[in-house]
Amino acid sequence: MTEDEARAAVESIVGTPVMPALDRFADRIRRESGEQNLVARATLDTFWLRHMLDSAQLLPLAPASINSWIDVGTGAGFPGMVVALARDIPVVLVEPRRMRASFLQQVIEDEGLSHRITVHQCKVERVAATIASVISARAVAALADLFASTAHLANDETVYLLPKGQSATTEMSDARRRYAGLFHVEQSRTEPTSGIIVASGVRKHR
Repeated sequence: MTEDEARAAVESIVGTPVMPALDRFADRIRRESGEQNLVARATLDTFWLRHMLDSAQLLPLAPASINSWIDVGTGAGFPGMVVALARDIPVVLVEPRRMRASFLQQVIEDEGLSHRITVHQCKVERVAATIASVISARAVAALADLFASTAHLANDETVYLLPKGQSATTEMSDARRRYAGLFHVEQSRTEPTSGIIVASGVRKHR
């Protein structure tokens, strides 16, 4: 998939009116990458495919009604900032690294979205307990560890959307030894051999 095709795929998901904000965000990431390692430099040439589409593809997997979305270990804002720019919903971005959190806060302020997007510069375990409709994370921790660290943010209706690369099926099988719930793997649109774990009703085995 070319970069133009990836950008068009994102537009088909989020709608044309959202694209100027996503274009600004993409340009800002590229500029800021000269100052800090926001994304791997090797991925800048495939930025729309590796980061923007990889994030936007989670939106169709989310519930129709969303009260809040929490993105764990958001890094440069993937997928959380893409979700926040694409949908008018409260979004919480959890990022422990100071420079990345500061970068995200500045983007939020410049876009005039401080009223519904919050950055927590901390580990997710320190985020105050509040129930999220969706919890997302890209390559943050093993699945069972992520469930444990976010238990105070989830209930039976919370949907986890977790891009996991080629390890998706294996991680899901491992997590099922410790956790019950509804689990399945969706194929990633950005890499045919990669998967997205979709989980709900997650709870520890008694």
